[in-house]
Formats: sequence, C-alpha cells, structure tokens
Amino acid sequence: MVDKNIYIIQGEINIVVGAIKRNARWSTHTPLDEERDPLLHSFSHLKEVLTNITELSEIEPNVFLRPFLEVIRSEDTTGPITGLALTSVNKFLSYALIDPTHEGTAEGMENMADAVTHARFVGTDPASDEVVLMKILQVLRTLLLTPAGAHLTNESVCEIMQSCFRICFEMRLSELLRKSAEHTLVDMVQLLFTRLPQFKEEPKNYMGTNMKKLKMRAGGMSDSSKWKKQKRSPRPLRHMTKVTSGSELPTPNGTTLSSNPTGGMPFIDVPTPISSASSEAASAVVSPSTDSGLEFSSQTTSKEDLTDLEQPGSPGYSTATEPGSSELGVPEQPDPQQEGVHVEKAQSASVESIPEVLEECTSPADHSDSASVHDMDYVNPRGVRFTQSSQKEGTALVPYGLPCIRELFRFLISLTNPHDRHNSEVMIHMGLHLLTVALESAPVAQCQTLLGLIKDEMCRHLLQLLSVERLNLYAASLRVCFLLFESMREHLKFQLEMYIKKLMEIITVENPKMPYEMKEMALEAIVQLWHIPSFVTELYINYDCDYYCSNLFEDLTKLLSKNAFPVSGQLYTTHLLSLDALLTVIDSTEAHCQAKVLNNLTQQEKKEAARPGYEAVDGSRESSNTERTASDGKPVGIAPDIPGLHLLGGRLSAEHGKPGCSDLEEAADSGADKKFTRKPPRFSCLLPDPRELIEIKNKKKLLITGTEQFNQKPKKGIQFLQEKGLLTIPMDNTEVAQWLRENPRLDKKMIGEFVSDRKNIDLLESFVSTFSFQGLRLDEALRLYLEAFRLPGEAPVIQRLLEAFTEHWRNCNGSPFANSDACFALAYAVIMLNTDQHNHNVRKQNAPMTLEEFRKNLKGVNGGKDFEQDILEDMYHAIKNEEIVMPEEQTGLVRENYVWNVLLHRGATPEGIFLRVPAGSYDLDLFTMTWGPTIAALSYVFDKSLEETIIQKAISGFRKCAMISAHYGLSDVFDNLIISLCKFTALSSESIENLPSVFGSNPKAHIAAKTVFHLAHRHGDILREGWKNIMEAMLQLFRAQLLPKAMVEVEDFVDPNGKISLQREETPSNRGESTVLSFVSWLTLSGTEQSSVRGPSTENQEAKRAALDCIKQCDPEKMITESKFLQLESLQELMKALVSVTPDEETYDEEDAAFCLEMLLRIVLENRDRVGCVWQTVRDHLYHLCVQAQDFCFLVERAVVGLLRLAIRLLRREEISGQVLLSLRILLLMKPSVLSRVSHQVAYGLHELLKTNAANIHSGDDWATLFTLLECIGSGVKPPAALQATARADGPDAGAQSDSELPSYHQNDVSLDRGYTSDSEVYADHCRPGKIHRSATDADVVNSGWLVVGKDDIDNSKPGPGPSRLGPSPLVNQYSLTVGLDLGPHDTKSLLKCVESLSFIVRDAAHITPDNFELCVKTLRIFVEASLNGGCKSQEKRGKSHKYDSKGNRFKKKSKEGSVLRRPRTSSQHATRGGHSDDDEDEGVPASYHTVSLQLLDLMHTLHTRAASIYSSWAEEQRHLETGGRKIEADSRTLWAHCWCPLLQGIACLCCDARRQVRMQALTYLQRALLVHDLQKLDALEWESCFNKVLFPLLTKLLENISPADVGGMEETRMRASTLLSKVFLQHLSPLLSLSTFAALWLTILDFMDKYMHAGSSDLLSEAIPESLKNMLLVMDTAEIFHNADARGGSPSALWEITWERIDCFLPHLRDELFKQTVIQDPMPMEPHAQKSLASAHMTPAAGDTRTPGHPPPPEMPSELGACDFEKPESPRPANSSSPGSPVVSSPSRLSPTPDGPPSLAQPPLILQPLASPLQVGVPPMTLPIILNPALIEATSPVPLLATPRSTDPMPTSEVN
Repeated sequence: MVDKNIYIIQGEINIVVGAIKRNARWSTHTPLDEERDPLLHSFSHLKEVLTNITELSEIEPNVFLRPFLEVIRSEDTTGPITGLALTSVNKFLSYALIDPTHEGTAEGMENMADAVTHARFVGTDPASDEVVLMKILQVLRTLLLTPAGAHLTNESVCEIMQSCFRICFEMRLSELLRKSAEHTLVDMVQLLFTRLPQFKEEPKNYMGTNMKKLKMRAGGMSDSSKWKKQKRSPRPLRHMTKVTSGSELPTPNGTTLSSNPTGGMPFIDVPTPISSASSEAASAVVSPSTDSGLEFSSQTTSKEDLTDLEQPGSPGYSTATEPGSSELGVPEQPDPQQEGVHVEKAQSASVESIPEVLEECTSPADHSDSASVHDMDYVNPRGVRFTQSSQKEGTALVPYGLPCIRELFRFLISLTNPHDRHNSEVMIHMGLHLLTVALESAPVAQCQTLLGLIKDEMCRHLLQLLSVERLNLYAASLRVCFLLFESMREHLKFQLEMYIKKLMEIITVENPKMPYEMKEMALEAIVQLWHIPSFVTELYINYDCDYYCSNLFEDLTKLLSKNAFPVSGQLYTTHLLSLDALLTVIDSTEAHCQAKVLNNLTQQEKKEAARPGYEAVDGSRESSNTERTASDGKPVGIAPDIPGLHLLGGRLSAEHGKPGCSDLEEAADSGADKKFTRKPPRFSCLLPDPRELIEIKNKKKLLITGTEQFNQKPKKGIQFLQEKGLLTIPMDNTEVAQWLRENPRLDKKMIGEFVSDRKNIDLLESFVSTFSFQGLRLDEALRLYLEAFRLPGEAPVIQRLLEAFTEHWRNCNGSPFANSDACFALAYAVIMLNTDQHNHNVRKQNAPMTLEEFRKNLKGVNGGKDFEQDILEDMYHAIKNEEIVMPEEQTGLVRENYVWNVLLHRGATPEGIFLRVPAGSYDLDLFTMTWGPTIAALSYVFDKSLEETIIQKAISGFRKCAMISAHYGLSDVFDNLIISLCKFTALSSESIENLPSVFGSNPKAHIAAKTVFHLAHRHGDILREGWKNIMEAMLQLFRAQLLPKAMVEVEDFVDPNGKISLQREETPSNRGESTVLSFVSWLTLSGTEQSSVRGPSTENQEAKRAALDCIKQCDPEKMITESKFLQLESLQELMKALVSVTPDEETYDEEDAAFCLEMLLRIVLENRDRVGCVWQTVRDHLYHLCVQAQDFCFLVERAVVGLLRLAIRLLRREEISGQVLLSLRILLLMKPSVLSRVSHQVAYGLHELLKTNAANIHSGDDWATLFTLLECIGSGVKPPAALQATARADGPDAGAQSDSELPSYHQNDVSLDRGYTSDSEVYADHCRPGKIHRSATDADVVNSGWLVVGKDDIDNSKPGPGPSRLGPSPLVNQYSLTVGLDLGPHDTKSLLKCVESLSFIVRDAAHITPDNFELCVKTLRIFVEASLNGGCKSQEKRGKSHKYDSKGNRFKKKSKEGSVLRRPRTSSQHATRGGHSDDDEDEGVPASYHTVSLQLLDLMHTLHTRAASIYSSWAEEQRHLETGGRKIEADSRTLWAHCWCPLLQGIACLCCDARRQVRMQALTYLQRALLVHDLQKLDALEWESCFNKVLFPLLTKLLENISPADVGGMEETRMRASTLLSKVFLQHLSPLLSLSTFAALWLTILDFMDKYMHAGSSDLLSEAIPESLKNMLLVMDTAEIFHNADARGGSPSALWEITWERIDCFLPHLRDELFKQTVIQDPMPMEPHAQKSLASAHMTPAAGDTRTPGHPPPPEMPSELGACDFEKPESPRPANSSSPGSPVVSSPSRLSPTPDGPPSLAQPPLILQPLASPLQVGVPPMTLPIILNPALIEATSPVPLLATPRSTDPMPTSEVN
C-alpha cells in the first residue's frame, strides 16, 4: 500500500505547477515548455521519483523539497505562486512529512531555512505582497517549532530570527503583519530559551565559529565599548561569506568557564573572578563586522537596510553616502557607524517600491546553494585559524545551540539601549517584551555567557530606561527588572542596589512632571520584590550589613513608612502599597513564627519519649534538612538553628555559636543551587549570627563617620578610625591603602592630597601597589591610576605621584624602556598632552599639539633613543580622542560610564558576593527594625480609612505584630501596640455621659476594642506597660456601665444576696437637685443639646445596645480568669496597674478604686497556686487603703471585705496561711472610728473565716489576731495601743491622741498586755521591710514594717516553757470581774455575729486548742462585759461620741468646665451601710442582748465543765507525741489559773447584770460551777484566790445600785450571792484553814456580811445574813478554829477576839445568842500596834481621795485613776511560786502620788509582805498579814480594825488599783 504522504506531496505539486503554468500563459500567451522552464522541469522529475516509491522515507527530504524551495527562491515567480509553494512547505512541516530521525533531515531543514529566509518574488500590490510575507512568517515559525526544527544550525536560526525582526520593524508594513511577526518571534524566543538548559556551553575558543551576527543596521549593536576604535579586524574579501569571528575570547587567566547543567560542581574551579574586561564584554565589542552578506535587504534602500540611504526611489544604484563603504566590500577599518554597508543592484522597477522583496547579492552568478557556502578559512583577530570542513553531500550539520541563543540575547539587549538613536520606541518595547519572554522561559543565570551580557549591557539599559518618560517602556522595564532580580540577584549585587536606589528616588522625588502612575508603579515593584521569600532578609544581610553599601533595608523601611502617611489626609493607592510592603515583612515573619511554633510542637512530641530534657531546637536535625525552603516560606530548614535568632524563651545556649555556623554552611552548601556558595570576607560563616551582624552594623556606622571626617580632613578621619579600633595603631600603610581604594564614599580630591603628602611617602608606595598594571599600555595604566584620586595641581606633588606610578608600572610590565626616567618622562608627556588637547585656556593661546610635535618632543628621551613610533601614535590618538578625566567630576555619559565600570569592577571582586539566605533567618533583626514604622503606619491607616477591607488589613497587621512580639518575647513592641490600639477604642477620650453612644456607634472602636482584648487574652504573657492602658479602658467601661454584670457584682458578707453591685444608683435627694438643674439647663440650651438632656434617644439606646454587645464579645472577664496562665512578670505588672488606681482629686474617684481593687482580689484568688509571689503587693495595697483611711468610705469597706475574702480562700494553702493571718492585723491598725464602721462586715467575714478555716489556724499568734479582732469588732475594744501608735504616727491627727492611746510602756510589756505580740515584735528581726507607703517614715518602718514571715520565724516566736504569754495577762486586774479594757461603742449585730463565731469555736472541741483556749476565755469575758446590762455601756458611749457622717468623705472629681459632674456621688444603697445597725433597729436590741448574754453564760459553763477533760486529753496527746514546745499540764493549779478562775469571773460578771433573768441565770450557773465535782481537787491557795478573785468582787459589785428599777430583784440576787459565799466557805473550810492568811479572809467575809446587812431596803437580807453568819460561826466553832492550838479547848485565840470585835459592829447581840458561855480573854498586847500599821496602810491611799461616796469610780477604767497609777508587774506571776497573798513584786515602781507618806508605802502593790515564817495563831510577835485586795478595798472599811468609831462611808479607798 502506498504511503498516504506521497499523495499529499503529489497534490501539492499539481497545485504549484498549475499556478506556474497559468501565470506563464497569462504573461506570454504561449504554453511553456516544461523542458525549458527549470522550475517545471524539477517538478516533473520529482513526480517520476514519487511514482517509483511506496514509502516516503525511501527518499531524502531534500528530494521532495527541492522543487518547492526553488520556486520560493526564484525571483521570477510572482507573489501568489511563491505563496502556494510556501503553503506546501508549511503543510509538509506541519503534517510531519519530514522525519526528524532521517539522516537527510538536517540538510533538508537547512535548505528550507535558507530558501525561506531568502525568498524572492515579483511584487504586485502591497496587500498581496503582505500575504506572501505572512506565509513566510508562518513557515519560519513552523520550521523552528516542529521537532525537526532542532536540526537547524545556529546560522539558520539567526537567519530566521533576522527575517522576523525585519518584518517586525518595517514601519511601512501593515500593523497586522508587524504584530504577527512579533507573535512569531515570541513563540520562537520561548522555544529557544525553553531549550536553553539542554545546551552545553562549548569551550570558548570553539564557540560561535560559524556564527553570524544579528544586524539590523550598521553599528547599532556595538557602540557599547570604548575599545572598538582601537581594535578592528579587517573584513574578509568576499562579502558573500557568512563567517563570523570567534566571538568569544578566552578569559584573561586562561581558564574556561562552563556551567554544568547536570547540577554537579563545575569541572573547573574559577579561582579568580572575571575582570571587568571579561569575556562577555570583550565578545560584544571585539567581534569583527563580517556580516556583510547576511542582511535580507531589498534592492531599494529601506530603513531596515544597513545603509540609512537617503534616496529610496532611485532607479539605478543606491550609492553609499557614507565614506567608509565600498561596493566591493574592500577590507578597511571602518568607523563603527559604517560597518558592512552594501550596494545592491536594483532588479526591476516594479519591485523597487516593495522593500520586502528580498535580494541577497549583486550578481546572479553568485547564487550557489547557500547552505554550503562555508568555503573559506577564517582567521580571527587573535590569530586563531578556523578551518571549515568542506560541505560534501551528507556531511553532518551541527544543530543549533548556545551560540545562536547568545547572539539573539545580545541582539535583544541591544534593542533596549535608549541611548542608541536607531532604537525607536517600538523597537525598545519589542526588545523588552522578548526579554521578558526569555527570562520567563529559562533559568538564564545558569549560562555563563548570557550572564555576562546581563550583568553589563542588560542591567545598564534597563536602569537607563527607568528614567524615560514613556510609561509603557517604564512599566515593561520594571517587569524585566523584577524577573531579573528575582532569579539572578546573587549575580547582580550592585545592580540591584542601583535599581532599588533608583526606585526610591522615583518615589520620593517632588518633581511635578513626574506622573503619579510612575510612583505607584515603582512602589508596586518594591512590594513585588518584598514578596519574594527571603528577599528582604537578603537585602538586610547583603547591603545593611556590608560596610560599603547603602542601608537599603533600613532606608526602604523608612521610606515606606513615611509614604504610608498621606500628607493631604486622603488615602491613595501609594499609601496602601507602602503599607503592603511593610506588612510583607510582618506577614512572612509571622508565618515563620507560626511554623516554628508548630515545628517545635511536633519536634517536642517526637522527642519527648526519647529525650525528656529536650530544650532548644537542635542542630543535627537541621543540618540534614538540606532543602532550601525559600520557596514555600516555611522554615523547616536552617533558620531555627541560628543562635539567638529566635530565642525560644531564651533557651539557646551560648556555646551554640560556632557549631551553628558550620551547620548552616553545610546546609547552605548542599542547598538547591548545588553551586559552591562563596562567603563574603566580612562574615565568619555563611550565615553569621545576629551578634556578628550587630558588630558589622556598628562598625559600618563608625566607618561612615570616619569617611565623613576624612573627606573634611584626612588625618582626622584616619585618627578617628584608629581610636575606634578599625585601623591599627601605628598606621599600617597597606591597610590604609586598601581602605582608600575600596571605600567608594571617600572624596577623590582628599585621597589625592593625602597620598601625595610628603610625610606619607610609604603610604603612596602601598597605594600604588594596589593597582594591577600588567599588560596595560602606559597611557591606559595612567588613566586607570588617575581615576582613583584627583591629581593635585602642584608640580612637585605630581612628580611624587608619577615617580611612584612609573616605578610600579615598569615592575609590572617587565621593565620596558631604557630606564625609569624615560618611563617617567613619557608619563609626564601624556599628562601634558592631555592638558594641551583638552584644556580650554591652553587652546585659546595655542593650537593643540599634533602627532608630529608630540613625537618630536619625545625624541631621544628613551635613554638617548626614541620610543617606538607606533606606541606614541596609539597614545596620541587615545588621548586626543578621549580625555583623561576625573570621571566623578564629570556629568552625563562620561560619568555614567565610569560609575557603571566601577560597579562592574566591584561586582567582580569578593565584595560582589551576594549571600542567598533561607527565609526567616534574621526575622528578629528585621522585625526590630520594622515594627516601629509599621505600627505607626498601621495606626494611621486604621485611623484614616473607612473601607472595611483596609481596616481589616490593619487589624490583621496588628495581630501579626502581636504574634511575632509574643514569639520573640518583645514586650516593648507589644505594649506599644496595645497602647496604639487603645487610642482607637475611643474609650479614653470620651466623656462618660457620651461614651455609650459614641462607642456604640463607632464600628472602628468596636474592632479596636475586640482586638485589644483578644490580644491581651492571647499574648498577655508579654504585656507590661500596656496593662495600664487596658485598665484605663476597663475603668471607662465601668464608669459608663458597659461592663457585664458579673464584673461589677462583688461578694459581700452582710448583704442578704451575698453580692452587691459596685455601681450605685442615684439617691432621690440628688435627683431632686438635678431636676432643677436640668430645667434650668433646658431653658438655657439650644435645640440640639436639648434632646440630650431630656433623655436617651432611640439611636442612643441602639448605640448602647451595640456597645454592650461588643463588650460582651471582648469578654473582659477572661482577663481575670485567665490571669492564672500569665507569666509571673506580666501578672505583677497587671497587679501594679490595678494597685496604681487610688482615689485622688484628679483622675480616679473612690468607685474606680473599688472596682480595680475587686479585680485585683479576683486575680489574686485566680492565682492561688502562686499567691506567695504576689502577696506582698496586695497586702501593701490593702494596708494603704485601710490604715491610711481617715474616714469611713465605700472603698475602705471593700478593702476590708476583700482582705477577709482573701483570708477565707487562702487559709487552706499551707505555704501562705501564716502570712495571710498576719495580714489580718491590718484591720487592727485601722483608725478605731473607721474600724467600728466596718465592724459589721468584719464580724460576718470572721464568722465565715472561722467556719470554713478554723482547722487551718495553728499558731497561738494567729489565734491571738483573730480573737483580738473579734473583741475589737464585737465589743468595741480599742485595738492594742502599740499597734495604733505605730499605724497612726504618720497620720495627720497624730498630735491629737489621748494619753491612754499613746504607748506608755516598753515593747515587751505590750505583748503581755494584749495577749499577743504586736507586729513589730514578731517581725523585729525578720526579712526586709516590705513596701511602706508614701507617708511612712523610717521610724515607722521599724515600728510597723510589715515583713514576710517564714514558718520558722513564727515557730521561733512561740513562747518557751512556763506560763504562756497569751494567758490572762497580769495587767488585767485579777481582783476585778471585768477584764479592765476600755470598751468603746460596739455594733449590736456585730456582737451577735462575733458571739456566734465564738460559740462555733467553743462548741466544737476540735477547734479548742492549747493555742487558743485562754484567748477564747478572755474574749468570752470581754463579750460578757460588752453585753452587760443589754450593752448599756456601748449605748452611753455612742450617745457621747459624735455622729459619723454617713455619706463618708468622698473625693469629687473636679468638674470639667461646662461638663456635668461624672455621676451623682452618694448613694442610698450604701449611705448607711457600715454605720451602726442599732440606729434603725432599736426595738430589737434588748431581746438580742438577752440572748447573747444567755448564750455567753452557756458557753462559759460549757467550757468550765469541759476544761478538765480537754486539758487532760491534751496532756495525754502531748505525751504520746513527745513534741517539744510548751509542756501542757493538766493539774488543778494550771486549770484554775487558766480556765476555771477566768471563767468563774466571767459568769460572776453576768451575775451583776441589770436584767433580772440574766442575773438569776448567771447565779445559778455560778453556783453549779463552784460546786462542780472537778473543782473539789483545788487546794487552799486556789480556794483563797476563788474568794479574792470571784466571790468578793461579785459581792462588791452587787452592792452598787445596778438596776434601780428592779429593787426586789436586786434584793433576791444579793441574798443568793451572800448565801453562795457562805456555802463555798463552809464547803472548803478545812483546806482554807491551812492558809496563813485565813484570818484576813475571814474578816473580809464578815465585812461583807456587815455591808449586806445594811444594803437592802426590805427585810430579806437582814434576816438572811444573820442566819448565814450563825451557820458559819457554829461550823467554825465545831471545828475548834477559835481555840488556841496549845490549850486544847482552852483559851480563845486571837481570831476569836477579832471576829467578835468585827461582828459586834453590826450584830452586837449575836454573840450572846450563840455563845453565851464563852469567856473572851483580853486582846494581846501587840495588837494595837498591828492595828495601827494596818490602819495606816489602809488609810494612806485614801488620803488623796476627794470623791464623794455616791460615785464609785468605774473599776474598768484603771488608767484614769487620780490618786495613784502604779506600774504593773512585767511578768505573769508563776502560779506555783507563792500564795496569792504573797506575790513576788518584780518591778520598780513609779513614785507614789503621796510622796509625804512613809517610804515603805511606795511599794506599788498594796499587799503587806508577810513575815518569813507562816502565821501561828496566838504567837504574840506576829501581826496578821492581811491581804488588802484592791478589789476588796472598795467594799471594806479599815476603820473597824481601829479603836475609832466606824465611818459611815462604805468605800473611802476605792481608787487603789
């Protein structure tokens, strides 16, 4: 079966042949002879061939192509026929009839390319001709793009491109055709560059042998180098030749460069960087112009032609108008502008006007097969001979590769040169467009040959294009720049620097001509660059951290920040773009932080099992992660290892430094680019750590300063750098020379002056030796030398400089010329010539020197001979044509060229190394530099913008900044951010009245508020200063009543709901006032303001609702609840912010402070687990609030409640409970009047405290605190004076203290008085004093410094063995039933509550401990006293005391001018709280006191009965535990002293109550108690003290007129009491008898009998007393007490005598009744003396008494005694040391108030010392030692003991204490 393809070809043959025939017939009217017509002949031949085959592959492609190609080449065919042939060829190609694998394909393709690019036809009309041209384009495109196109040679590809460019740039063609050509080119360029990676770079000397140049016109491409005039190669003879010079030169050091596409290492290391005269530059410049035969040119001239001829329509020859060209192309050295001008013969008039008709050469004879014209050898300018292989049939053609791509690239770049006058805008645009395609298609940088072009011409043209005014060119060049720097920035360090500077210049320039769009595009370009991962980091490390580069990153950041702030206040795109750029850094940093966080989490999860100690991210993992991850922006790679880069909570160890570096290098080396990355010399490793960068940046700053100083005065600059350690001392010449050469910022003039200075000869030598003059002609070297500095004008200086120069030049070039002098003279001559040729002043006077004169001047200078004339000629021309100038001082192109050359030169040195770093490497450094500008810009944009998206963008920026600062722990950033955001919440600026409506209606404020709270919740850990702003905002919300209810409701002890609101409603009184005001204001206000007064409008209500919703979403409460997760430092700052809110005149009022206090307390409770760390702060604050308060106010109440709430919650925590209990003493330090106002709250609080925590209180001191508190609160006891004194010493009223308040005794006495130690003692020698408040002086710190007490300290302060210092203290008058404290007014409810608390302790045996038993007893007695007579004492006192101001003294805010006060201040709800509840509930008082008294009785009785068992169980327990500390005794003596006696005294006290029921009940209890079984164990001494301390004081008290209303009741009470006395006496008579003081006791009893006889008004007592007395006497008599011991039943004793003497005073007949038979002996002789001394003892104190008998002084006020105020003993009396009758007197006394009395009476206690031996009744020398019990003195008159008649005054000596 025949191949279908054969039929296709046959069909095409028929079409073409038919067309030719028709055409011929039309023109000649005779049928054409096929034999004679060569075209038809070849077709018929092909037909035959085709009929003989079955498979197309049997013949070569050339065979079936040739006839068609001949038609295309033929100049005789018309356009349509040529078009048909082209269509056929196109079809063959697109149908793939040409098999790419066939051996003849290459030749076929070559032929096709040649034919189509040289297609000729007879033109008809322009439209039809364009159709043919269109087909040519189509075929060319298909040719290159089909698979077989790969066989084309470099030559052909260039031809093809050239053809397309021709059509593209021919402006006379229609636009459609031109655009088609452009699209064709785009496709071709894309294909070629896509294939680029497949091509190998050939060795330099081979490459491009057969290359031709793409030439659009003479000299267009090659004017970019200054050497082209010097080196030109002769043109080959035949201008048909298509041979080009070897266009690549070997690099100067002879090594060849090659990039190895497989990705391995290059096979030759390049040790030296390519110099600025590198191969790339050279090739462009030096390739000679041998392209004469290449142009497709029409016979007529056209713009496309190389000749620029002026006669387009000439019928004959177009003559060359430029002198350098000749028709035959004679070899000559043309000017660059005239290379390769050709004159072609015009063929036919019809074609002349059609430039597209293509003609190649002058004579038809030259039409040989153009594919095989490589027929001559070619010698390139360097003398390398290239021999062509003769092109026999079948010789392999080399397929195209790099050479054509390089040529194309070079041509595209040349198209973009804006300084070339041939390049029209269209061409430049086209060039940029195609370059864009090229860069988008291929990684061009991998190809060294292309890279050279990019570094030099391409970058240069692009940067020049940025200055053009045409926006489309500007935009296109920006696009190419982006592609360039995105992929190749590591090769273009300084080009990139220049580019960015240029952009910055465009953005900042204030030129009105500069269109806004250009600025916008420049900004967009920057933003686009900043979006490249790690680009910003690279800017920072390569420029900011390079000594001689600009601080690009820093400057850009400043620029962008500045640019984000609109001057006009209106936001344009530029502002948002700037913000975008700034945010890019933030975004990427944030993404890296997030990734690190995730990474760390996963790492930790993985490593937790293997290694619990896993701390920082470790290096081993990282170095294995070799992929560079710049692309996806997730730093799985290297970043985390850089020491100090991300602190991860500061965990990176210091020694991680160097290993980190090596890891990084390893990782970077094995990175994706697989090339060896060179390290810039300034860094120690490939990724220097941040410390190193900071050092470099500091050094850079110093260098810049040094440079500036050098530019003013060189010495000064050098000196500065030496001082700073950047240059060595003494000066090292090579080092300084190097610095002078490499520092581009130095002023060349100053360098010249400095190196030419006579003193610096050595330096000059070093300076010159930094130049490399090898292989340079003297004038060239000189030119180079003089570019480095400004040559001074003085001849000697020039001489010095030139001598050094010539010496060095000769050494470098192998000592040419005769000697140094010759060399010097020549150099000098060059300088002279330069001046002569180019200096205007010289030229005015003389004509410039000619070559001959120049030669003549130098005759015989070369050591007597002449210099080589050629050299002199070259030098002369070089200087004449190009002045040696100081380029920096020039302008325009000269300067630009110089600057560019310097840039290329620097790029070739190690300075040009550009480090690529993994994304995220230096995030922290970048962030520290950008956060300030970014937050400022964000704030501004947020403030000014109204667009939702922009606001969201700003907020997301804020959040990201917050996340980063949290990640790196940068609190200053976070604080700044919160402070900025707080401003936008509108909370701080608005007045309270408007706040809900303003805030509610401002959506931006909502967003800001939500963000602030969200950030504070999320990153609170690093918040420091910012807490203050957040608290301010919270306060504003509180004042405006916008906070959720839960936040303003606080716990309360007294309120029935257990909660009260901190926000208090207006009081009616205020309301009345405000209505008047509002009416007045309504009259005075205008309409708009009126509405606001009348009441909230609907919008306002809406707004308020919105505000409440927003705050609900903010969830401010979370701040409290989440505070337990805060880092300690942040928590402390938060608390500091809360503490700082205390009421003052200006900013805060009391409610604000209360609100903050509540928050503080809640936060403390949330942080129970670490409360120890923050306790100090809280306690100081509470101390300040409570103790400093002068008057009661709501805040004080909240502080007190808060303190108790803390105590209740925290006591369960062992570690803190001691400190918490100590803090309760703050309450005792409060001013008594203030304390009494909060007694209610305290009572309830203490009740709860004890109920919940009694079991957690262990130490005696703590119990002491609690009981003292109960006493102060419940019964109005004044807080212990010592505490008060210290607390008040700094108060304003310290001077007004009464004597009784001032501490009048030593510190150690104090402790004995109160039953517990004062703070100052407990803390006396513990840790540092805490923070004492402002007013405290140093002295106070000593007295009342609150200090933290450790547990050990508390233990140490426990008393040692012996009686506890907490026992009933000896300062309490033991002979009085009352405790002897001055009870102030108390609050009934508080008393009830305290009693309830007490009963809770007493009733539960578990809560009674050895530590608190005695305290408990004491408190019971105090309460008894307070409840006495229904709390009458309190009522009296209250009557006297001033009424407290119920409103409290509140701070008012100073009213702002014209604004209403913040809100009405006082409140009904709290006005009376904290006052006395009794005021309103008087009717309930008696009843409640009644219960209290009975309750107390019951408690005392309970304790009394259980005391023995409790004590014995404790003693037992202690024996088992064998604990140290105080030994617990359970014997009767201890029990008596500590339990029974005080309790009996308490019960007895209630027996004296004015209320009858209470009295009776108490007596019953007393009777029961005294006769209880346990008491029978007591010995005589105890019983004696029972009389002295319980019964006698009771009887004394009952003699008073206690209840005037209830006379009968009193009688009965007295009767029961006296009966009880005699019962107890008789029951314990036998032990009492053993006492030495029995007589005194007995006499006292008789005394009472006497008094009671006369006390009552009824007969009740007068009957009962004698009965009791009889009873006693009879029992005593029976016991033979009245008889002398020796005379059994004999003479009566002295006792008998005294007894009857006393009884006779009031019952004279009793003796007769009972003992008629007894004979009474005379009294003993000694007695009167005894009586006298006794009498005097009794009487003396009375001497000062002036009181009337009717007003007994109240025994409970010992401090007011007028007669004598005795010092009390310092230590408790040991119970076992002596009888109560003989206490040891242990303290020296003050002088008695009656100094005239006998000296012996100055002893303070009125107890006569007993004689040494115990009393033996009846022994004459012994006087009776009678106890003068102070309690009894009130009741007993001493008079009866004297002979004088009895006084009627029952209580003369009542004042003895």
